[in-house]
Amino acid sequence: MSLRDDIAAHGFAIDPHILAVTDVAQILAALTNSPPRRSRAGARHILSHPSIAALAADARLLSLAQEVLGANAFPFRATLFDKSSTANWLVAWHQDTALPLRERRETPGWGPWSVKDGVHYARAPAGALEQVLALRLHLDDSTLANGPLRVLPGTHTLGVLSDEAVHRIASTATAVDCAVGAGGILAMRPLVIHASSKSQSAAPRRVLHIEYAVSALIAAPLALAVESPAPNQFRYA
Repeated sequence: MSLRDDIAAHGFAIDPHILAVTDVAQILAALTNSPPRRSRAGARHILSHPSIAALAADARLLSLAQEVLGANAFPFRATLFDKSSTANWLVAWHQDTALPLRERRETPGWGPWSVKDGVHYARAPAGALEQVLALRLHLDDSTLANGPLRVLPGTHTLGVLSDEAVHRIASTATAVDCAVGAGGILAMRPLVIHASSKSQSAAPRRVLHIEYAVSALIAAPLALAVESPAPNQFRYA
């Protein structure tokens, strides 16, 4: 099956050989030499970092997003997750349902709303979330010991679920642990139910989570807030 077929069937797919070891080393060096504003657990809104913007537009990643979303797919947000022995956490089963938006405009099916770092967010309906794909680029080996992402295959087809429904499904479904080597990518739909455990290892687990969309106009009149290549600024499409 192709990556597109795997994602359509399961809500996720793994390509273990996207970037070479030297490419990963260059990304880590760029983040070290010009670090984004971050917390212990990672950094948000880092598509504004020139190296991350270049990576998100790299043909190797962009072609994967376009294979699933179509020729107009583009990156709009990036996050660094940095799980280690000193910044360790557990993430309960959930779906990714909040999208960053240019402005708050009350629209049926959207909400509740919130503001994070000056950007409006709203819980989005399934139709909008089906226009989004995340590529999780692994900067370290993600193993069964250091808290890899766990997914429930096929749950991306169930729509936006309540917390109670997610918990009920997770209590009976069979989870898949997504161990991915450095340089590999896990592609996933935001509605696939996923979680991660605490790391039981001293080895780091750094992941760049880059999100792509079909169009900036995600659902008229709502437009995505697209991170710009200038620190802590946004370009609105």
